Amino acid sequence: MGKYRFEEDEHVMFRKSLRKFLEKEAVPQYEQWEQDRLIPKSFWKKLGDMGFLCPQVDEQYGGLGLDFRYAVIIGEEMERVGASLTGVGLHNDITVPYIESYGNEEQKQRWLPGCISGDYITAIAMTEPGAGSDLANISTTAVRDGDNYVVNGQKTFITNGINSTHVVVVVKTDTKVEPKHRGISLLMIEEGMPGFTKGRKLDKVGLHAQDTSELYFEDCVVPVSNLIGEENKGFTYLMEKLQQERLVVAMAAQTASEDMLEMTVDYVKSRQAFGKPISAFQNTQFKLVEMATEVELGHSFLESLIEEHMAGKDIVSKVSMAKYWLTDTAKKISGECMQLHGGYGYMEEYKIARRYRDIPVAAIYAGSNEIMKTIVAKRMGL
Repeated sequence: MGKYRFEEDEHVMFRKSLRKFLEKEAVPQYEQWEQDRLIPKSFWKKLGDMGFLCPQVDEQYGGLGLDFRYAVIIGEEMERVGASLTGVGLHNDITVPYIESYGNEEQKQRWLPGCISGDYITAIAMTEPGAGSDLANISTTAVRDGDNYVVNGQKTFITNGINSTHVVVVVKTDTKVEPKHRGISLLMIEEGMPGFTKGRKLDKVGLHAQDTSELYFEDCVVPVSNLIGEENKGFTYLMEKLQQERLVVAMAAQTASEDMLEMTVDYVKSRQAFGKPISAFQNTQFKLVEMATEVELGHSFLESLIEEHMAGKDIVSKVSMAKYWLTDTAKKISGECMQLHGGYGYMEEYKIARRYRDIPVAAIYAGSNEIMKTIVAKRMGL
């Protein structure tokens, strides 16, 4: 795939230096991380030292003040190495923006420098054992007690759950209000706060190096000064930020599709059957042309969405379409590419096997693809 139309010389240079860094610091270690089921915190520190964490943050807090185009490049280059690096994008583009947009001055000065240096690793905790897409029905509560909140509840499937030092937790501060979503707030809960424990690291089908865990809050005492934004406004904040979260997921799926297509084209050219490369068979050619077309369409659609998102437009419908279509397409492509690899595609040493495992969850997280369709249907007035 070609670069995006909006990439200028400085973006190309940024991409080159990031790719060089990852080829040295991530690619050789990635297999080990997958086996360890964890990316070491030392890698986060290196990312911070190089300016690859939260480059969008204002310079006064230690950031570089860069635009979203740099986030696109970081997301793509991380995904090229492997999907288990998704936690970096979550930190940069999903969690930290809540601090930037809704945090007060004191909170920004307290938290942002550490997020940029890699000393702090963030997570966002929405999902519970009994509530996923249905956010209004979460049961984690935060009851005001003087200068503190007392938090009780449990969260699950939390990306960066084990490594995280700072977690934006979605809580109910008002359990009586109707409609229920009006009682939701966001609290920053920090590692080491009394009553906050991390559960087991979850054993997933794919994304093995990505630490995902359960979080428990038992009479967890959190200072009121850790409330992000206003009390009971949390649901509004979440809705405002989900456009970018879903765009980030769509971008990762697109990158995965491009990567799978590239590796499969290389493979079929070198693999022989019946005395000729399997790329010479018409079935192989047709399959690859179909995939190449879908990848091309995805790239163009995504390019236009990134530009509209950067221009500050409300593109919730289109982003919901992109999130469901690009993740479903990536799932389909992973199966087709594995098939074209034959028996080797089922072997762990071939990257397609890992892609095949890593892709499916993208259709589930950040709002399932079924939810994406209901959002679009609603906006179509159906």
